[in-house]
Amino acid sequence: MRLHYTQSEVVDRVEDLKHELAREALLAHGIKDGIEIASLADLPAGTGLGSSSCYLVGLLNSIRAYRGKPAHFEDLAAEACRIELDVLKKPIGKQDQYMAAAGGVTELRIKPDGDVSVARIALPDYAIGEFTANAHLYYTNVQRTTTDILGEQMKSLRAGQGAVEENLLKIRDIGYKIGDAIRAGDFDRFGTLTHEHWLAKKELSPNVTISEAERLYEHVRTEYGVLGGKIAGAGGGGFLMLYCPQKEGRRLTDFMEEQGMARLSYRAEFEGSRVITNVMSSRGVPLHVPALPAV
Repeated sequence: MRLHYTQSEVVDRVEDLKHELAREALLAHGIKDGIEIASLADLPAGTGLGSSSCYLVGLLNSIRAYRGKPAHFEDLAAEACRIELDVLKKPIGKQDQYMAAAGGVTELRIKPDGDVSVARIALPDYAIGEFTANAHLYYTNVQRTTTDILGEQMKSLRAGQGAVEENLLKIRDIGYKIGDAIRAGDFDRFGTLTHEHWLAKKELSPNVTISEAERLYEHVRTEYGVLGGKIAGAGGGGFLMLYCPQKEGRRLTDFMEEQGMARLSYRAEFEGSRVITNVMSSRGVPLHVPALPAV
């Protein structure tokens, strides 16, 4: 068995793979030898854009296509959540897996028992274009481990620290308001709500932010018309999202590039994880290549 990612592994048994997501995905489908898997990514891991869950969802989709057992995107996401949360015991949420599987402008409502409901938000193309033009992503050049940051928050919550629970509930309520703003096409309102969200999130742990990003954030809010922003994902590094109306967008991009933080170009992907190519292996077995959603 061969597995290629940022490293290469050659093992006799799937159980010996060090890449835990690939190992558990293959074991879940009874594939133990005689396969070679390669993955390529545009973005490094640990940057807050859900790359680990995208990898797992894409791999599961590929394995299911290879085995002739396709699944609905919600079942695919649920399977990825089971591997990451139940098998590997990662202290993470379910949003990355569902968004990777579903794609599009999608609202998730996750109940305390873990049940997930998925709702599509229908917006015209021009509104999607406006949103992606105004919601900038900049790489901070810092990578971090999500599980360390979220693990600390979970420990505080289990210890009964009321401030953590209070801020989580505040973040939930802000999320409802963000959903209403996006449905209404009021993206500037989304920007100001993102600022409120970031202030609440920083109360969860001092590790969600980094000093350089904080200084930049305050500066661009004052000087470049930024209405709100946050460090993507669990925080602590990765990508900095800044919401800036278009009239100030070029100035902001130029300034951030001067700081060594390049802007990430992205688009909306409405199909989520999907199989786009069928090829034949040397054994005549159909192989399927899954497409991962764009950021």
